[in-house]
Amino acid sequence: MSVIDEIKSKLDIVDLVSDTVTLRKSGKNYTGFCPFHSNTKTPSFVVFPDTQTWRCFGACADGGDIFSFFIKREGYDFKQALETLAQQAGVQLQAPSPEKEKQDKQRKKLLELNAAAATYFHRLLTTSPAAEKTRTYLAQRQLTAETIAAFQLGYALDEWEALKSHFIERGYSNEDLLAVGLIVERDDGSPGYDRFRNRLIIPIRDVRGQVIGFGARALAVDQVPKYLNSPQTLLFDKSATLYGLDLAKKQIRQVDRVVIVEGYMDVIQAHQRGAQNVVAQMGTALTEQQLRILKRTTGNFVLALDADTAGGAATLRGLNIAREALDRETVPVPTARGLIRYEGRLDADIRIAALPVGKDPDDILKEGLDVWQKIIADAVPIIDFYFQAVTAGLDLNTAKDKSIAVRELIPVLRDIGNKVEQEHYVQKLARLIHVDERTLIAELKSGQKSHPIRRRKQPVSPVLPEAKEDAAIP
Repeated sequence: MSVIDEIKSKLDIVDLVSDTVTLRKSGKNYTGFCPFHSNTKTPSFVVFPDTQTWRCFGACADGGDIFSFFIKREGYDFKQALETLAQQAGVQLQAPSPEKEKQDKQRKKLLELNAAAATYFHRLLTTSPAAEKTRTYLAQRQLTAETIAAFQLGYALDEWEALKSHFIERGYSNEDLLAVGLIVERDDGSPGYDRFRNRLIIPIRDVRGQVIGFGARALAVDQVPKYLNSPQTLLFDKSATLYGLDLAKKQIRQVDRVVIVEGYMDVIQAHQRGAQNVVAQMGTALTEQQLRILKRTTGNFVLALDADTAGGAATLRGLNIAREALDRETVPVPTARGLIRYEGRLDADIRIAALPVGKDPDDILKEGLDVWQKIIADAVPIIDFYFQAVTAGLDLNTAKDKSIAVRELIPVLRDIGNKVEQEHYVQKLARLIHVDERTLIAELKSGQKSHPIRRRKQPVSPVLPEAKEDAAIP
């Protein structure tokens, strides 16, 4: 018997599903409302005890065994699901090599250290007189005690070795503290002082809810940088991390949509106000790893980034990554302004929420959940956003700017897998620049660059923006 079969023999799918779905016996099977899509009026989700399988006969039309349900519910990959279910079933996986055992032991120790550090920072925030200004700052941001506790926000003392001394006394070594980035080396290479001092501390968790790093906001006017993250460690890889996903994944599954913002405070405010399907990218733009992690939970993405210049550039950069990352055939084709590098069909719905100028998600959410939800509901498809971004500032009555629009939009149209949708946007572009559709269709099919033209003064190709005040970047 294989390990997978042994796990299946020791775990009952009805028990596992019942943790999150209210099931009612119907004959020899069980029925309930599907946990993977919303707006369900009839119990279309069926669990079959005899075969230990499940199937939704409603909107998602998905199904499988105990593993597929667990992976879809938790957003895990197969390895994570195997390890977790094996533990629940009391099944011993194949003995790891000595090197793997050593690495696992080290990882466990570092996770325990990070968890202890999060508790240490949170206790300082809630009890230390030195954190009074930080508590006032959080009150000004309209964060409740419940929210502060849910996200385990904390405070780092304005001292050089407060944390270091605290954990050395509790049996941790300088090497442990260096390994998770809680202290930094001195110029001579010796382990030295606390990385985070006089800062609001924001624990960063993985999808399982384990603390893998920290973000820290400056509290003094002259502190730089304003935001400081843990460095790359055995636990923390910002390119494969999304802030708030551990708390958002359940709601993301229920509404079948994720909203991606830029800042820690945007996420915290969103969850407090009831928009609990919101996460933040870590870094200046979305990465392929981040998108693939989200893809395990939903195929519907809304990018709600600031409407200022930096936000627009970050949006374009994120979209470029998104078009490359999501379930596509990777066939190299000529690029257009650095935005399109591969041809293929997207297996996702990516939309852009246009935020009011001068406001970020945190500001909008304070106006009310209904205001936020309307903006998200009005998010435009990715192609329409490209149209807006490319044509902004062009004079489409001139031959030169018409040519620029075609040069930059045709590669985008080639990337549309659905022929009906593609034809719709060809017609839209033809109307926009007053050109015969047949000319655009010929250009679409050729795949060849037209005659050289002068680039516009403000190219569409994105540049890295400066960090906004609450951006989740180091």
